[in-house]
Amino acid sequence: MWFYEKKLQYPVRVSKCDVRMAKFLIEQYGGSDGELAAALRYLNQRYTVPDKVIGVLNDIGTEELAHLEMIATMVYKLTKDATPEELEKHGLGEHYANHDKALFYNNAAGVPFSVTYIAAKGDPIADLYEDIAAEEKARATYQWLINMTDDPDLKDSLSFLREREIVHSQRFREAVEILKEERDHKKIF
Repeated sequence: MWFYEKKLQYPVRVSKCDVRMAKFLIEQYGGSDGELAAALRYLNQRYTVPDKVIGVLNDIGTEELAHLEMIATMVYKLTKDATPEELEKHGLGEHYANHDKALFYNNAAGVPFSVTYIAAKGDPIADLYEDIAAEEKARATYQWLINMTDDPDLKDSLSFLREREIVHSQRFREAVEILKEERDHKKIF
């Protein structure tokens, strides 16, 4: 199903080591509104939606995996030269004690990822509205992350991700309208 190209969807650059920002970015790695939750949600929901919109869930779910890779790269670059003391100072001491600098699926507060983040009702329109909300929450989080950094390179990558969330929300809205039209269309036998 997938072909992996060994390059990021969008270049990730950072200007400096910034452990504080890395801690906050982890929210988008393993948090409830993060990229992993979105990818798993959409790739799971695609099995119960009509064929007319299955491609939207498949495409966006796959793209969310690419975004997960971008976030991981950002966190890695922001912490690459950090000392254990710097990690502890910025709230990542427990993470370092458990994982060194390896990424682990948790949110910015250190709460491990939970499958309860993955919504699937089985009603395509209800699921798509959930997906729209997820994309809007991710968009808001990316904006807040942009507001929290002065690194122009990091802002660039985060802005790309924020804009993709807007596009995803629009595509899910279009899918809802397609399904509503199909649902409301009278079938004559």
